[in-house]
Amino acid sequence: MNVDKIADFLAEQRDQAPEELQGTIIQFEDLWERKLWHQLTDLLVEFFADPKSESQRLSFYKGFISEFADKINQLKLVDLGLKAATQCRDPRERLAFLASLTKKVDGENSRDAFVHATVATARVELQLGDIEAARRDLDKAEKILESFDSVETKVHAAFYQVNADYYKVNADFASFYRNALLYLACIDLSTLSPNERKARANDLGIAALVSDSIYNFGELLLHPILDALTGELAWLRELLLAFNRGDLEAFDTLSGHISQHGLLQEHEDEIRQKIYLAALTESVFRRPPHQRAMSFSTISADTKVRPNQIEHLVMKALSLGLVRGTIDQVDEIVNFTWVQPRILDMSQIASMSQRLGEWGENVNKLGNWIEATGQDIWAS
Repeated sequence: MNVDKIADFLAEQRDQAPEELQGTIIQFEDLWERKLWHQLTDLLVEFFADPKSESQRLSFYKGFISEFADKINQLKLVDLGLKAATQCRDPRERLAFLASLTKKVDGENSRDAFVHATVATARVELQLGDIEAARRDLDKAEKILESFDSVETKVHAAFYQVNADYYKVNADFASFYRNALLYLACIDLSTLSPNERKARANDLGIAALVSDSIYNFGELLLHPILDALTGELAWLRELLLAFNRGDLEAFDTLSGHISQHGLLQEHEDEIRQKIYLAALTESVFRRPPHQRAMSFSTISADTKVRPNQIEHLVMKALSLGLVRGTIDQVDEIVNFTWVQPRILDMSQIASMSQRLGEWGENVNKLGNWIEATGQDIWAS
């Protein structure tokens, strides 16, 4: 490590830096000369976080940080490298930079840093359209992540974010939905701008509607990200809530938005099938357990599905695990024994409260009957 070279580099960068940052660069030289690597790393992280340092980050990484890269925390080294990479001229230069960074931290004692750098490389590969390379890197990162007992949340967050982006590109809506929610679980929503929150809420809502395997939106409906669906996107929030309560009238009112949205219009038939299934599960849920033997005609009235399609609708619900029960094809009756738990709105909670009240009254009646008819037995 050439002392004069480092001193000259820092002097040059200090002269180019805004006045507010020049004192920090002077501290760099002092900490470097004293080999206080931990303090130097923390000061570099602070320096790189300042927007005014943006134009100097790449130069600092190549001309200064790389000289002692093996002496500092490797995960923080990757963090600094990722910020520096934003100053590369184009994605291909960024990919080469990140490939070098990934190789540098590929060691037994820096697996978390290696995963973090590998995921960042996959992100750029996605941007360049190299889907297969991105998948290979994501699979490599996932395998290592699964072997960790613990790892910093930001590493998991980065993986879930890029993994979600991969599935979005490949139109795998269910996998995108799961990974996008996992990403949001790893971050503080306040770190996202209002536009980012709105975009993520929109993508999640659309994915939930068009996925062929997501029929319960409870996790999304409980997430504060949904509060971002306001203004021109308020209809999407209302549509998701309509699905949750199996509200066919609200769905019909909002269905005009489906025909105006390319992806939703493409899956319009599947979305309509979903609302019919939601109406069915809501109809079963509203009934007390002892009143869940429903005729085909009752189901047809509740779901607006033609009578000759009721059996197919119920079989679909059974196969998806939304309900359990048996179908009497001769008498055209379905005996439901269970319905999938769901997130309840206020009207559904009121319905459950009413049923609990009725149950309490029945228990009291049974107790009174036992007391009245069993007096002779108690006396003897």
